[in-house]
Amino acid sequence: MAVTRIVALFNLKPGVSVASYEAWAKERDLPTVNGLKSIDKFEVFRSAALLGTDAPPPYQYVEIIDVADMDAFGTDVASEAMQAIAAEFQALADTTFIVTEKVG
Repeated sequence: MAVTRIVALFNLKPGVSVASYEAWAKERDLPTVNGLKSIDKFEVFRSAALLGTDAPPPYQYVEIIDVADMDAFGTDVASEAMQAIAAEFQALADTTFIVTEKVG
């Protein structure tokens, strides 16, 4: 079965500091999501620049979620632990989740 990659693009909500979000991501989000059986790999990246311009990136952060099994992921996301993480994340950030398909 092919891995499904989900890309999340997001900005922190007003009043949420970079330090508090990044501490939460390292202490709660990354270990919890990477601990799910349905996940191959979960990473969070801070946007640094737009290539070839001085303009700021439109999103502060990017998450890459490699899902090994989408059915199992649905079950994992419905768990109490993941519902708590999702609620905490929604309080911190405005996010767009994109499910991708590999070309070629």
